[in-house]
Amino acid sequence: MASRIDVTTLADLLRQAAAKEILPRFRRLGTDDVRAKSEATDLVTEADEQAERMIKAEVARLWPDATFIGEESVAADPALLGRLEGAELAIVVDPVDGTFNFASGIPAFGVMASVVANGETIAGVIYDPMGDDWVISEKGSGAWLKRPSGETERLSVGKPVALDQMVGMASTGFLPKNRRAEILANLAKVRFLANYRCAAHEHRAFAGGHVHYLMYNKLMPWDHLAGTLICQEAGGYAARFDGSAYLPHHTDGGLLITPDKDSWELLRREVFTL
Repeated sequence: MASRIDVTTLADLLRQAAAKEILPRFRRLGTDDVRAKSEATDLVTEADEQAERMIKAEVARLWPDATFIGEESVAADPALLGRLEGAELAIVVDPVDGTFNFASGIPAFGVMASVVANGETIAGVIYDPMGDDWVISEKGSGAWLKRPSGETERLSVGKPVALDQMVGMASTGFLPKNRRAEILANLAKVRFLANYRCAAHEHRAFAGGHVHYLMYNKLMPWDHLAGTLICQEAGGYAARFDGSAYLPHHTDGGLLITPDKDSWELLRREVFTL
């Protein structure tokens, strides 16, 4: 099934969209080029919309049988998200992950795509426009950092460490309000907590062995499918808070990613007590 989508071609498409529609707008957005969606920090820009439009058109040309699920397409037609679970083949795209950063002029954003076949994520790509490189994975083939020159590097998660030495990322803004204070207090047990406001770079940091955990409560497929597969293929352990596998159609239930199952169970018991 993976052979039906050439992942290298998909990766190059993300790069082309960034070069044409995203980078020329970075730190050059006008007042009318940025709009709020669900709240003041949930933004969409002309770069998001134009990049997705370009990627969608090319996906339709290259892989006409694939269902296209894009963040901005779903924003315009929420019913589209429901097509993912039953799709034989789908391509899920986040045209600009980290839009808040992008709109703020912060160079921490990415372009992500995943390939889903019959309810399973089989490939993922995270492109960094500023670094001009990709993190790519196909199920069963490991996780790789690739550059346009052809240079490649295999990625591997970091080694497990004690709880008080763990460094990681947690998106606490979407935790239930009645539990947020408890979780934030529990995070005093780890060495360091960060949040890039960009899942693309957080997943890349974990897969590269630089941090020991990632935690998300709100799950949208364009934010986490590619990254979760990449983290798993780099040797990591990922599961929802109830211990079940994270699947493409899941939008709730939380997600915790760690170097191994023991670390997952430790963090779940001591910190993320939802």
